[in-house]
Amino acid sequence: QVQLVESGGGLVQAGGSLGLSCAASGTIFNYNVMAWYRQAPGKQRERVAIIITGGHTNYADAVKGRFTISRDNAKNTVYLQMNSLKPEDTAVYYCNLEQLGKTYWGQGTQVTVSS
Repeated sequence: QVQLVESGGGLVQAGGSLGLSCAASGTIFNYNVMAWYRQAPGKQRERVAIIITGGHTNYADAVKGRFTISRDNAKNTVYLQMNSLKPEDTAVYYCNLEQLGKTYWGQGTQVTVSS
């Protein structure tokens, strides 16, 4: 079993920065994929950024150049640094881990960007 615990988030003004972290515990295998998703009110959950064990990353077009995903494999932790935040970035952000065909989710953390 895998547990994901997110931290960070909160309220920030447009143009500001926030950082999220997500620590995974339980049975974590050497190869896995970690990602951040978000879900705004009335919208579907969308993937924001993804990072594999080796460090390769991919970003949604809406956040390219503003968000940075990183990971510490020794700590089984993934981070999301969010800069130049916009009101449209307001959402609940979820951590996600996939390994051996199984998917795990964190509880979500609210990010609110005021204009």
